[in-house]
Amino acid sequence: MPRTHAARSFSEVARRTIRLGKTITTSSPSRFAIVVFSALILITTALLSLPIASADRRVTPLADALFTAVSTICVTGLSTVDMATHWSGFGRAVIFVGVNIGGLGVLTLASVMGLVISKRLGLRAKLIAAGDTNPMRAHGGPVNESQTVRLGEVGELLRTVAISAFAIEAGLMILLYPALLLSGTDPVTALWEAPFYAAMAFTNTGFTPNPGGLAPFASNYYVLSVLMLGVFLGSLGFPVIYTLIRQRWHVRRWSLHTKLTLITTVLLFVAGAAVFLLLEYDNPKTFGSMDAGDTAFQAFFMSAMTRSGGFSVVNVGDMNGSSLLAGSMLMFVGGGSASTAGGIKVTTLAVLALAVISEAKGRPSVQAFGRRIPSDVQRVALSVVAWGATIVALATIAIAQITKAPVDEVLFDVVSAFGTVGLSTGVTENLPDVATYIMAAAIFMGRVGTVTLAAAVAATSRTQLYSLPVERPIVG
Repeated sequence: MPRTHAARSFSEVARRTIRLGKTITTSSPSRFAIVVFSALILITTALLSLPIASADRRVTPLADALFTAVSTICVTGLSTVDMATHWSGFGRAVIFVGVNIGGLGVLTLASVMGLVISKRLGLRAKLIAAGDTNPMRAHGGPVNESQTVRLGEVGELLRTVAISAFAIEAGLMILLYPALLLSGTDPVTALWEAPFYAAMAFTNTGFTPNPGGLAPFASNYYVLSVLMLGVFLGSLGFPVIYTLIRQRWHVRRWSLHTKLTLITTVLLFVAGAAVFLLLEYDNPKTFGSMDAGDTAFQAFFMSAMTRSGGFSVVNVGDMNGSSLLAGSMLMFVGGGSASTAGGIKVTTLAVLALAVISEAKGRPSVQAFGRRIPSDVQRVALSVVAWGATIVALATIAIAQITKAPVDEVLFDVVSAFGTVGLSTGVTENLPDVATYIMAAAIFMGRVGTVTLAAAVAATSRTQLYSLPVERPIVG
């Protein structure tokens, strides 16, 4: 009799747990994203905590294992340990798999697996995948019919995601392998370093498998160019890649999102290189010791990496304070929406810039390329910037108070964490445990997305059936 009662109790708990899981996964894609990301981080932490994961076969401290797991799943590239020497082959394999899962996006990857298994996507799966490719859907607000990826196209998009990710990483690996051999790398070692570098470039992570990082390739323009290509493709976003594959060079058929992403990305890439060239050309510790050609190339390389790449040839800690501030601004913006890059996203910056221009010209609405951008998109863009700035400010204040490190260096590393970039002035690797957890939280919130977090906090979207009287406060 007691066994029957215990069995019934266990069965009831199981049913409630399953019911709760279904509620979480189907009622809110944003909450589902947070749950799945958290679960993957915990699993990766457990794997990296195993003695077999470290090179010396010792248990990695919890703070280091957790931070590496967060940095891996959130494709950031920051680390509190030496990535090239601390982890064993098993540890590197866990990190390699983790960055690919995080780079593709947990929701997108889950939908791809469902598509492969069931040969088709149901409505719920399409809603979840659409929430990953378009944060406006996860936010719960109205979605314009001209959005980048319509609900009926999600299945085709997911095929594009899976095929393009595999093809790009395979292509980068093929391009890198002979270059690694020519640089003196052992053929067997190059056989796993090439796909590792390819994955770290495309996912915009920036981990390096060899001691010294990119120092052996500092003057190898071919390797650095391939890495830049991988970072650029990964930062565009799958909706943009999807549009380019479908429409190719028919520019007039490109979506507004694609146009804004490409134009803003190129402008920031060129402007960032010009700024780094201007601020660092006379710094003997960075670009000052190079000739004109090397200086120009390294300026473009640094501009590309601050967008979310995370690779670095020069020591970031040796850069001028003005360069660190400029780099922080670029990292805060990040790359394209639904991409492997982090930050507030280039389209967010573009929408706000267009809003400012429209206001200056006295236009009644925000317009671009013959299209009107609705007010709800503008509000979400403003919310993303506000939430992102708040997260960065609070984390910077807390870590600066704990470590007593220079504020400009702490700010750079915090923005690098929030933007899932991976560049560091050296502050991150020397953080105490409390500050490490704060930095990990900034990474998590930056990767999951401020809009997703805001949508997850809001239980439901309420409809207001009345309008309040209008009154204009004084602004400015």
